[in-house]
Amino acid sequence: MVRLEQGVSLGGLVVDVKMKAWGTVMVILTLLMVATVDTKIYGRCNLAMKLEKAGLNGFLGYSIGDWLCVAHYESGFDTSFVDHNPDGSSEYGLFQLNSAWWCDNGVTPTLNLCHMECRDLLNRHILDDIMCAKQVVSSRNGMNAWNSWTRHCRGHDLSEWLKGCKMHAKPGIERITS
Repeated sequence: MVRLEQGVSLGGLVVDVKMKAWGTVMVILTLLMVATVDTKIYGRCNLAMKLEKAGLNGFLGYSIGDWLCVAHYESGFDTSFVDHNPDGSSEYGLFQLNSAWWCDNGVTPTLNLCHMECRDLLNRHILDDIMCAKQVVSSRNGMNAWNSWTRHCRGHDLSEWLKGCKMHAKPGIERITS
């Protein structure tokens, strides 16, 4: 039996098992910290303020309530959320932007309409997510591009999404229809 405090001889090479084990643990912990340190799960009101500041309230007739509802049902306000689809594409970040259409994940054939790498959607810096989501909404489908919006948000009272949030956004902004 080899004790961890002692070195082990392997063909003339002495390996300190205890040091090697600790080194491995430290490398793993460092990688985990680097992978997660830049992600964020936003609070509802904090995200609402960021979305308003980025000009989403009233953008193409959609309220902050619409955007919060989509982000909640798509990612739970989690910037690091990734979902994999049966067709091989994946969806990334707060708004679950699809790799076949909106970003490049290096795996899925893509149109990359937002001209960005999908991994850039997985951090706490959400301005690029917002800019891409604006492009999605500007497409012919509008918010209908998100099935979650169609199922959970469209036609519902979205004022609840802003209850208790101290901000300037009007929860019931009227959608522009033509």
